Order: sequence, then C-alpha cells, then structure tokens
Amino acid sequence: MSLSLRIFAALLLGLAAGAGLSAGASDAVVAQATAVLDPVGSLWLAGLQMTVIPLVIGLLFTGIADAAGSAGASRLAARALALFAVLLIGTAGFAVVFTPWLLSVWPASAEAAAAIVGRAEAPVAAALDLGDWLKSFVPTNPFAALASGNTLQIVIFTAAAALATTRLEAGPRDVLVGVFDSLTRAMIVLVQFIFRLGPVGVFALAALVGLRAGLDAIGVLAHYVLVVIAVQLVVIAFIYVLVAARGQGLRFAKGMLPAQVVAVSTQSSIASLPAMIEAANGSLKVPERVSRLVLPLAVSVFRITSPAANLAVACYVAHLNGIVLSPQALVTGVAVAFAVSIATIGLPGQVSFIASVAPICIAMGIPIAALPLLIAVEMLPDIFRTLGNVTADVAAASLLADGPAAEERLDKPPA
Repeated sequence: MSLSLRIFAALLLGLAAGAGLSAGASDAVVAQATAVLDPVGSLWLAGLQMTVIPLVIGLLFTGIADAAGSAGASRLAARALALFAVLLIGTAGFAVVFTPWLLSVWPASAEAAAAIVGRAEAPVAAALDLGDWLKSFVPTNPFAALASGNTLQIVIFTAAAALATTRLEAGPRDVLVGVFDSLTRAMIVLVQFIFRLGPVGVFALAALVGLRAGLDAIGVLAHYVLVVIAVQLVVIAFIYVLVAARGQGLRFAKGMLPAQVVAVSTQSSIASLPAMIEAANGSLKVPERVSRLVLPLAVSVFRITSPAANLAVACYVAHLNGIVLSPQALVTGVAVAFAVSIATIGLPGQVSFIASVAPICIAMGIPIAALPLLIAVEMLPDIFRTLGNVTADVAAASLLADGPAAEERLDKPPA
C-alpha cells in the first residue's frame, strides 16, 4: 500500500475511533485519550513545520537560479518564462477572489469547522496600515526575518539573492547553488522520514478531530475536496478559452485527450511528457524545435494549478478558522504562492503540499494545524492538479508557436 493510501486509511480510522470514543466512552476516558493523542499529533505537526523554511529557501534559490539560466540561453525560453509568470500570477489572483466568494455562497458547516480547528470564536484581524504593509515586503534584517518566520520577507530576500548569484562567475555561482541544492536534498530526506510516521501522526490528529466533531468532520473534508477541485476546473476551463481565442479550441481539445489520459492515470507531468510532445507535434502542429524546448521547460518550472490550488487550500483553512482575509493578506498570498510554485517543482506529493501551502498560510497569518488532515485527502485534488498542468503546458507551447517564425527565432543567437 502506498504512503498516500496509508495516510488516508489512518485518517478514516482516526475519525472513526475518535467519533466512537466521543459517543460511547466516559468523560474520563475521553480526557485520557486526548492527553495521549494531543502530544503525538502535535509533535508530528511540529516536525513538519520545522522543515518548511529551510526547504523553501533551498528550493526557491535553486529554482530561480535554474530558471534565470534558461532564460539567458534563448529568446524563446525567455518568452516562455514570461508567459508562465503571467499565467501563474493571473490564476493566483483569480483563486483569492473566487475561493472566498465560493465559500461565502457554499460554506462549510460552522460547528464541524470549529470542532476541526478547535476554536471557540473567530479571530479578529488586526488593522494594518498600507504604508507599513508595503515596507514589510523588504527585510531590513534577513536574519530577523528567519528568526520570526516572516515568510514573505524570506521569499523576497532569497529570490533577490538567487538572481544576484546568476551574475557571478561560474565558480562562485556553482558553489552557492551547490550549497542550497544540498540543503534542499537534506530537507527532502528529513521530510520523507517524517512522512513515514505520517499514518501515526494523522491518526492522532484525526482521532482528536473525531472526539470533537464526530463523523461530521467527514462532510467538511468532502466539502474541502470539492471546493479545491472546483477552483482547478475553472483554471482548466480558462486554458481552453485561451486556446480557443487563437482559433484552436476544438483541435486542441481533441489533441489533448491522450496526454490527459496519461496525466490522470500517472498523476505525473514528467511521465506525461512524451504524450504531451506527441500531442503538440501531431494534431496541434507545433514545430518540433519549439515543443522540444518549451515543454521540458514547462514541466520544469510551470505548474499552472499550483498557485490557484494552494491558495484555495489556504483560503479554506482560513474559512475553517473563521478568519476574514484582508486585501493585504490576499496580495501577500499571491506573491508567496507564485514564488513557491516555481520552487517546489518535482517534489513528492506530500512534501510538495507542505512546502507549498504552509509558507502561504504562514505569510497570510493562517494557522496550519489543519493541513495534515487535508494531506490525507489530497489524492483526489492532485489528479486535477496534474490534469491542469499537462493541459497548460501544451497550451503554452501552442501559444508560443508561430510556425516558421518560431523556428527562425530559435536559430538566431540571443541579443
């Protein structure tokens, strides 16, 4: 049984055990169970949380350095990266508008939500001066930002340092990138070890939720899955509209079907790459030299569903906690979601979820205690993540292809 299935099974068993104790056990037994389960779940959550900042720093530094190198190597690569950035920021902006609206017209059960996150009343958001908020983007002391866990400042400093590193000579640049690559690899090993204990941690956390919310928690988790999938379906629909505007809507839809079948069955953009190339070069008539550059680059740095889905998760967790997100928090979330979407390419599913969503939540002031429960049901939304990413990758290659003109640009040396 895969780790994802074991974690999902632990979720169901934990909810059932907690609900059973809540319904049939005495208050003394419930108190004893809580005293055992709470430290187990809290320790596992703390273990995950301690890896978030180092992992994001390492991933973001190496991801930006690699992307900047690709952009410098080809004009078409630079145009592709610019298109990727516009689409990522655009879909992220959509998510922070659409998700709160969707939750306002179709909210989760207030009682079950409160029981899941263990809150008595909704937190009150602190007022924030616009000028102070804008100044907070730039860290005057990066070490203080690290100590306080200011995710946005950490992301901005790391991105600036990575871009500066690309201007160094090859020797010092390779040393710095190597250091951050080693940091990333070490954190991934650590997170994977922590996830081996995931069934135990998720069982403890789910049992606590079952004690508080009973089986009503299952309804909230199902509601969460449907909300995140709905956000991704709108993003996928937008891709089709974008391609249709170029007069290729029906041909694109037919040509994408084989690659989409591979994407759904494998849940891997990399595994879908051969089918994506076949779709681009076949029915979509994308020049081979364009698809050969754009599609591997897209698989490496472009996941269109990542910012939208991750922000949908963050907004949902805020909804569970009764937090009304300010415009400043939403803009901050978009900025961090864009950065981590580039940084977390290629990570295993559970690691990617924590490395992507936790920094967004921290930057937006959203508690992350509910995230381990959401990991357990991420299998279904992840199918639509891959489906959207594969569809967008081929769409980007199609949009960037102008027939012979595109091939001519590839033959010209960079200016």
